[in-house]
Amino acid sequence: MSSTDRAEPFRRISVDLPDGRTIPVVIGPEATGELAGLLPRSATRVAVVTQSGIGVEVDPGVPHEVFHIGDGEAHKRLSTVEHLCSEFARFGLTRADCVVGVGGGLVTDVSGLAASLYHRGIPVIHVATTLLAQIDAAIGGKTGVNLPEGKNLVGTFWQPTAVLCDTDTLSSLPPREWRCGLGELAKYHWLGGGRLDELGLVDRIARCVEIKAAFVAADERESGRRALLNYGHTLAHALETAGAHELRHGEAVGIGLIYAAELAHRMGRIDDAAVAEHRRVVGGYDLPMRIPDGSDAAELVRLMGRDKKSLGDGLTFVLDGPSGVEVVRDVPPSLVESTLEALR
Repeated sequence: MSSTDRAEPFRRISVDLPDGRTIPVVIGPEATGELAGLLPRSATRVAVVTQSGIGVEVDPGVPHEVFHIGDGEAHKRLSTVEHLCSEFARFGLTRADCVVGVGGGLVTDVSGLAASLYHRGIPVIHVATTLLAQIDAAIGGKTGVNLPEGKNLVGTFWQPTAVLCDTDTLSSLPPREWRCGLGELAKYHWLGGGRLDELGLVDRIARCVEIKAAFVAADERESGRRALLNYGHTLAHALETAGAHELRHGEAVGIGLIYAAELAHRMGRIDDAAVAEHRRVVGGYDLPMRIPDGSDAAELVRLMGRDKKSLGDGLTFVLDGPSGVEVVRDVPPSLVESTLEALR
């Protein structure tokens, strides 16, 4: 993992994979202009996957066609992937060509999954246009769609050829979409980021990318340490599923971080000061910190039991502690539920 001198117009970070591949990540204003130079040399055409409301145009420098997917989590499903693959075939996309996903986390997840499945895998480049995508969703190769039973339960690991984080695209984000990324940003404070809120925007994004790149390099397939990137997500995903995605992802993660701190405190893992620091950071990003009214604690416990980190019958969480954030298994369901009740 490396970054260039700050005097350059962009921050350039490399995600170094265990198999020797290197994924370039370009961060800064007008980063989309770098797209043509990052295409695979074999690509003679490009399928651009985006949403109608994104409003970001890209020029890959070769013949291309734009394919739109729907807005909202209801479109993050296998039928959307099937439709895209059919459109790729109609367009004549080959294994030598490339998919370019332009948008937020939903677009990068869906376009990445479609690219991983079409012709058993073709290259994909992500042009991340939201804060959430730039600091998290577009980095690391995780793709996925939802099932009625839970979030991101179907997916693959498919590394992008490159990632472009154009910070100009962030200026027009609606407030709730901005907070969606701030929830992910908040978690990096406990994953090596320290006081990220004291950095400028480009440096803050670059630091998050550096942290995630280190996790991916050490554990590409989330078999161990990379699971720590899910800090705050066990409850967050349950809240999203139970509430039919009325909460935005970052808002749910904000609540999940506070919940994880309270749970760790009740288990004797952290002290009052550590809980207060969680509340300072999450509150400083104007994120919610309480369970939504009407939430069914028993349903949330059931949904958290389906979390992908869980390897057996017990409940599994990523929790802060004396040695930092780590995966903790076999957390008693009674404690899980009582902590939920305390957060109403």
